[in-house]
Amino acid sequence: MTDQPLHYKTLSAVAAQIAQGDLNSVDVTEALLARIDHLEPRLHAYISVMNEQALAAAAQSDRSRDQGNVLGPLHGVPIAVKDLCHKTGWVTTAGHSFRKNAIADFDATVVARLEASGAILLGKLATTEGAMVGYHRDFNVPRNPWGDLDRWPGVSSGGSGVATAAGLCFASLGTDTGGSIRFPSAVNGIVGLKPTWGRVSRHGVLDLGPTLDHVGPMTRSVRDAARVLRVIAGHDMADPTSLAVKVPDYESEMEKGVKGLRIGWDEAFATRDVEAHVAEAVTEAVSQLAAMGADIIEIKVPQFEEEDQGAWGVIAASEAAAVHEATFPSQADAYGTYFHGFLSEGRAASSVDLAKAIFTRRRAVGRMAPVFHDIDMLACPTLASESFRYNPDDAYGGVDLEKGTLAGVPFSWFARSSRFVTIWDYNGYPTLSLPCGFSPEQIPLSLQLVSAPLKEDVLLRAGYAFEQASEFHTQHPSLV
Repeated sequence: MTDQPLHYKTLSAVAAQIAQGDLNSVDVTEALLARIDHLEPRLHAYISVMNEQALAAAAQSDRSRDQGNVLGPLHGVPIAVKDLCHKTGWVTTAGHSFRKNAIADFDATVVARLEASGAILLGKLATTEGAMVGYHRDFNVPRNPWGDLDRWPGVSSGGSGVATAAGLCFASLGTDTGGSIRFPSAVNGIVGLKPTWGRVSRHGVLDLGPTLDHVGPMTRSVRDAARVLRVIAGHDMADPTSLAVKVPDYESEMEKGVKGLRIGWDEAFATRDVEAHVAEAVTEAVSQLAAMGADIIEIKVPQFEEEDQGAWGVIAASEAAAVHEATFPSQADAYGTYFHGFLSEGRAASSVDLAKAIFTRRRAVGRMAPVFHDIDMLACPTLASESFRYNPDDAYGGVDLEKGTLAGVPFSWFARSSRFVTIWDYNGYPTLSLPCGFSPEQIPLSLQLVSAPLKEDVLLRAGYAFEQASEFHTQHPSLV
């Protein structure tokens, strides 16, 4: 890996230097806080930056290390979490204006596990309102750091994507209900790992659609994603939906290489209605994995139907309406344009509508399951194209039929990528997205690897092998 400035070093490299005494957590934390102070007026990645708390934690971290007490694999490394995650004494807004003073009185399990492993929390990262598509006007819209800062930053984990890509933290947490780890990871040129549903506790993480929500790491390298996942994964008594299964040592597993791994490839599925440069980059990535010893298995991926995508909307909106029952519609005026409409749709859906959507979901899940009977993973694009240019002011709006947009995002853009995204939230399968090239305008492109439940280890093996054979993860936005 080529030498990088401190803010673009990997979490794993910085953790090693802190553990060895070559770096101090206080110095690293001060450097990132200075970078945040310099770039936040342009990027808007954070909702809150907790300078004093971070520096105090970093100082304690250095004292502990000097006394021979290293807490864990993230000891002394500054990271940040999406503003859905509770942290005692800190506000959790979830992008809602009416939550600007909502101070948490307990830690989300993922926050507790990060801090127990030694991580330094810098603050909370920006999210769309309620973790859907649009923003409330009381909050700034994050700016994608690539190009001229005029590209879409992704959906609700956009702050996590921007902060990680721009070197404003060494890793972040995002959530994914309909693509919100993968969209911002892909368009910001970073690694995003959506774990198996239930692999990571959601206790203390505000819900959007509980049967669809996933919590996972967003990082600048596959190793970093493996390290963070091992820290946050595992059963949690406070979340009865979390899975009581052993968590592997992902970093050790990923060193095994790809020889003998069976990677499914459906050229029609992966390249139809996809930008030519995306298809070329993903096809080349699969060829590289084959050259390293993976077996490429030709398969047929079932069609993701229009009704499948429509059913996601009914389920997500209905679950969100249930989650927000205490404040909507009683405080409807406090909600922004887009999320107000989304919750209204959820409340308007009948029990029959919801039942039909659940049936559709189950059929879609059932059609997809056989694909993985004879392969270890599926390779495909994360998205059908690179990020598009857009006006951040449009993110405050709702559905615009004249423009054909949803909070500033073209209907057509979502439609082209839905077959690569929605089904993996439906069935809870794990996915790994990682950089695999650049568009002609030097905007990041992304490869997605998907496996059957609880097979994150094989995804990380393949992702790490590809990453080591390429240099895409070492290229960062210049932000001149």
